[in-house]
Amino acid sequence: MVSPHVRRPWARRPLAGAAVAAAVLALLMWWLLPGGGPAPGGQVVFTTGARGGVYERYGELLKEQLGRDLPEVDVTLVPSQGSVQNIERLVSGEASFTIAAADAVAAYVNSGGKDADRLRACARLYDDYIQLVVPADSPVRTAEDLEGLRVGLGQRRSGVNLIAGRLLKAAGLDPDKDVQPVLQGIDRMPELLVREELDAFFWSGGLPTGAIEELAKAIEIRLVPLGDLVPVLHAQEPQTRSYRAALMPSDAYPAVQDGKAVETIAVANLLVTMDGTDAALTEGITRSVINSRDRIGREVHAAQRVDLRTAIYTHPLPLHRGAERYYRSVKS
Repeated sequence: MVSPHVRRPWARRPLAGAAVAAAVLALLMWWLLPGGGPAPGGQVVFTTGARGGVYERYGELLKEQLGRDLPEVDVTLVPSQGSVQNIERLVSGEASFTIAAADAVAAYVNSGGKDADRLRACARLYDDYIQLVVPADSPVRTAEDLEGLRVGLGQRRSGVNLIAGRLLKAAGLDPDKDVQPVLQGIDRMPELLVREELDAFFWSGGLPTGAIEELAKAIEIRLVPLGDLVPVLHAQEPQTRSYRAALMPSDAYPAVQDGKAVETIAVANLLVTMDGTDAALTEGITRSVINSRDRIGREVHAAQRVDLRTAIYTHPLPLHRGAERYYRSVKS
């Protein structure tokens, strides 16, 4: 007979087995639920945009946010000429994430670019506003008045170069023959305008763009309305489907606009990656983009437009499966 005071370790085995089974089940559920699995890590190359542009500053602030949210992810930022080059870098494998304007993405997809069917979106971010900048005393009042002038059209592989060419054609001008094209970025065009080596320049960017704010401190400038070109531009669909009529708010550049809104054209920006990018990584980055809106928006005002309700509208690209997983996890 066994004494009641003698410990019987085998009596606890069923309980121990149940505890192990529960732990295994909990671990399995953790892996299967959205966001489950180990925290993503590794190298990420994020190609941004021209020096002095909103893409560059947004990328810098997003990198800081990712350092908090995904500490095992090492983010390298690489400047670029803009949207067109950004897409090329993604497809070639030189970059893993980027920002690109929807019209540049659509142009690449519609032209049947290499691996265009593998491009995926994480989020719709903020809108770029098309800005035509001239000295305050310039005779230019409409895009048609640019004929014969030295006009900055952005760098060749930039999104602004794409839209500037389309706008000039909508105004009845040949970008190669009817203006003197200057293929420089936002890092150089303001300086050329100050030195009177440029008569006008186009820029496509979030509001406000720091380089234009600084330009307004150096000389008096004016923003030329472009709203009259919207009907002609829309007649070129489907290539121009990404553009919409927009009002540049009166407080975008208070020193320039004298309290008046400017009729122009806007196009959405997308956070883009490739279909093979790790789903957990994409989910984590998408979460950081949405959650950091207010923090980043304090320095990049355009980022205040990032919104969970509109982020899923990423035409012409489908959402990456990792981004889908994030949006499902926060769906009310």
